[in-house]
Amino acid sequence: MKKILYFLMALVLLVPTSCSDFLERSSLVDLDDNTYWKSEGNVRLFVNGAYAYYFSGYSDNWGSVYAPEVYATPYNDDRTLTGEQPNILLSVPADNWYRNESTAYRGTWLSRRGSAPWNYAYIRKWNLLIERLDRMKEEGFLNDEAYGHWMGVARFLRGWDYSRFVQSFGDIPYYDKQVASADIDAQFKDRDPRTYVMDQVKADFDYAIKNVRDNDGIDYINKHVVATVAARCMLFEGSWLTYHKNDDALKTCSDIDGHAKTYLQAAVDYAAVTINSGKYGFNKDFRTLFGTLFTTLTGSANEVLLYRVYNKSINNSAQHCYASYSGGNNAREAQRTSGNFATLKAWICQDGRPYNSSTVENVESFRMQDMVVTRDPRFEASFLDETWTTPTGLYVLKFIDREGCDYFWKGGTSPAYYNSNTNENGFPCIRYAETVLNWLEAKAILADFFGGTAVTQADLDKSINAIRSRPLDKVAIDKGVKKTAPLTLAMVSNMNDPERTSNIQKTTLGYNTRGFCSPLMWEIRRERRMEFFMESVRTLDIRRWGWLELMLSTNNPDIGVGGWVELDLARNKPADNPTQITNLKRTKNGVGYNLLTASNKNIVSVRHIEKVNADGSIVLGPRVFFDGSNYSEMRGFLVPQNFKDFDARNVDVRNYLEPICTDVINQYKEKSIATGNNYTIYQNPGWEQ
Repeated sequence: MKKILYFLMALVLLVPTSCSDFLERSSLVDLDDNTYWKSEGNVRLFVNGAYAYYFSGYSDNWGSVYAPEVYATPYNDDRTLTGEQPNILLSVPADNWYRNESTAYRGTWLSRRGSAPWNYAYIRKWNLLIERLDRMKEEGFLNDEAYGHWMGVARFLRGWDYSRFVQSFGDIPYYDKQVASADIDAQFKDRDPRTYVMDQVKADFDYAIKNVRDNDGIDYINKHVVATVAARCMLFEGSWLTYHKNDDALKTCSDIDGHAKTYLQAAVDYAAVTINSGKYGFNKDFRTLFGTLFTTLTGSANEVLLYRVYNKSINNSAQHCYASYSGGNNAREAQRTSGNFATLKAWICQDGRPYNSSTVENVESFRMQDMVVTRDPRFEASFLDETWTTPTGLYVLKFIDREGCDYFWKGGTSPAYYNSNTNENGFPCIRYAETVLNWLEAKAILADFFGGTAVTQADLDKSINAIRSRPLDKVAIDKGVKKTAPLTLAMVSNMNDPERTSNIQKTTLGYNTRGFCSPLMWEIRRERRMEFFMESVRTLDIRRWGWLELMLSTNNPDIGVGGWVELDLARNKPADNPTQITNLKRTKNGVGYNLLTASNKNIVSVRHIEKVNADGSIVLGPRVFFDGSNYSEMRGFLVPQNFKDFDARNVDVRNYLEPICTDVINQYKEKSIATGNNYTIYQNPGWEQ
């Protein structure tokens, strides 16, 4: 992507925060501010430098900032890690990474929140650009159309940054212009209510959607990228205010219901801009969306609005490593996290019903070989159809093409573009599936809480059922995979999935609306879970829904269990290596599920099915450990080794928002002492000052 080439140059104009005051700016260097702003091309160059930040794709190298979650830590209920699960956050950090913390901490912090750190650098970048665009128009360097487009891009990116900022911290100081170094009062103002900030964000989005070009060239921000991201941000905020309306952190906000309704309606209206354009659809199979090398992912009726290309020949930008964590290079590198039993249970069956009420043949089996042909096609496109050596036995292959996966079994040396440091599979950063699902969920919340028009069958056909209509590739068809039946309102009304009630009961914070989930909303949430699995979406979703308690195995024991395995040596004993388990039907050369060995005695364990309730829900029995002789008992759901909850305490209100770090608070205190003024910034509820 050519944009990557301009990244470092544009950073010169970024003007990041200094090491003293978080809003203090350094001077422009290398490029002359007085001569730079003379052409539209220079404006484009300035914006291009931010693409890698906002559309990270697979990231650039071994980091996982905003990248898919194959290598990330599990800050949601979809996936599980060997050993003790990571903390959400237990104490106020010294710094929210923006100055002093390591890049490793930055990646962890962002994966925990899925939103943004305390850093105004990019906000200042867009405020600077907005002021320069005004000057360029006055001086005749931009016509009205070009001015409107680039002003729309600047305001869109500013609004997006503020939205992510709010997602992490709630109330934040808002700035719509550059802050002069001498303006200490502005630099050290207190936080503005999140509803005030998001009103300004909505105004930015309104302007952007009206003015950003419908087409600014392949793989550049256009009206529909703006509309989808804006709908995402408005849905987050509208649903947050709906499900968190009684949080102490919202006491600074007025008319919470009115703001929630406004933002949700904006999400509907923004997404409708793209839906009604007729430009996008679902004409490619799911796996192709994530396993494409150089080919263009956009086009007529395609669902990719913006993608990131990785090309080794351009500035080493292909060094993002994800292929090696998805079977490339025949390396079978360890995936640190993977799906769990909760994920398996959530996947819809091919008749459009949950596993506990489906009539699909063999649907009761949780063997991967059976699940790929009984569940929604996205299951087969996301997982290896065998158990494998991950913490949970579930191996994610969503982010690599079919050929790359074949190196699991074929051996030999794979092409360079499957290697960890020369990986060139692209990533669809903005997809039409998100557009329609954001639209549908916003409509459903309006109907559930604010007297909005009920979701119709036509709405389902335009969204969930359109997604389910994707074509299947030959590999999937040959396995017996079939498209999932359409979702109907009649089906929703009589599904009565016990998992929905169970999840509501697991959310115990006691607020009026938190935890509520109608049958239709449950199916919408299920669709999001399947569609965006491992794409850094689930963390944001369970935060805004008020469902962080699902991350605790005490509330949700299914996250502490993996996939079904058959570690029965008596049935699977290979002639050449009796200590290895080879239940994998495509296993070659003695490579198998090497768990039952002398070194893993009293470590490897499974949980059997204790009973199946009348409603179809499954109750698992206690852990059964391998003791060196009980091979026949090693058939059941694999338990990640040394699994332990991230924290013995329950999730509480404070965990939904990041605390203001001590460095920021201390900067306010220090400036107060130095100036004699009273500069303070209040902390989020539940965190010590």
